Amino acid sequence: MIVRIGVDIAVRAPHQASVADERGELLWSGYRFRTSPADLEQLWSRLPSGAAADGVTVVMEPTRNAWVPLAAWFRRRGAHVVLVPAERSADLRAYYAKHTKSDRLDSVLLARLPLLHPEGLYSERGLGPGDPLRRATKMHSTLVKRRTTSIARLDALLEILGPDWHAAFSGDLSNLTPLRFLAAGYADPIAVRRLGRTRLIRFLGRHSRGAWGEAVADTILAAAAASRELWGEDLEFTDLAEDIAVEARLALRITEELKELDDRIDALVRERDPRGIITSAPGVGPVNGAVILGRLGDPGRFRSLAAVRSFSGLVPSLDSSGISGHHGGPTKHGDALLREALFISADQARRQDPSLAAKYHRLMVVSGKHHKGLLHG
Repeated sequence: MIVRIGVDIAVRAPHQASVADERGELLWSGYRFRTSPADLEQLWSRLPSGAAADGVTVVMEPTRNAWVPLAAWFRRRGAHVVLVPAERSADLRAYYAKHTKSDRLDSVLLARLPLLHPEGLYSERGLGPGDPLRRATKMHSTLVKRRTTSIARLDALLEILGPDWHAAFSGDLSNLTPLRFLAAGYADPIAVRRLGRTRLIRFLGRHSRGAWGEAVADTILAAAAASRELWGEDLEFTDLAEDIAVEARLALRITEELKELDDRIDALVRERDPRGIITSAPGVGPVNGAVILGRLGDPGRFRSLAAVRSFSGLVPSLDSSGISGHHGGPTKHGDALLREALFISADQARRQDPSLAAKYHRLMVVSGKHHKGLLHG
């Protein structure tokens, strides 16, 4: 006997479940349960006695991360787990019933969805946010953006002191040496003067491992003197230096976290791709390779390359009616981080591979295609 369990997931309140047979006839509906072993066992015991584990399909919307432990539990029982995008179920709900949303209706709709839209169901075999590489790559992207924001904030604060400070660090505030210098409170021109040239050279040499020496020290001293002359007594250098030190310490801390995260990601990638197949593709480096592995998940769950492209959102939108129709930009549905990694990899690949570079040039120059459209395609 084939049965479909529709589960309307709640984050804090009890979930609701409804069960339908292979014809879409409801066996029962509106059963409330929570994500606990006892409640799940009770739910499972309510299934018809003739239902085999491999004949059970669980259909649910991926509500936040609350679906992850539920999916894992049902898969251990042998059930097929299907995740339905919220937009799709919302559209079907509007067609299925003309009254207001209810939890009972949601679970009933999900139980009957295999009959209403069978071609849109794909079994979910991964852990989703429970997957360590998926989480790690997302966290890496988030930390990189936070660090970029902090560096930009540092650059803006240094502009208050005057343009010479930006030139003193060669415009590279992401370097650890200027970050440590600023974190120590030396964005204060008066503190730099008190530090003196000899100790400044020693500080820079120690933190840059000898890369920065007398020339950089003299440039920083000149920038500090220019700030004192520019502002006179009108600016509280100490307060500004403290604000800059806070931002520099944040950037340093994020840098340390990124280094540890890189080591963890590298180990996870070696475990999943020991032969380095993913990074052997043109344009796919260690960072983007890890993102593709982590965000794409098991490639075997996709039926075709078109399904992979649809999952990433790298497919053109289509507006058609009758015999007319035209393609628009990418739908951008799906995983944004995966889409970003594929875009960057494609851009790098056309720079490295002569055949791809020639094709890119031909489509850009001869066919008049847009740069982003080519990389998305």
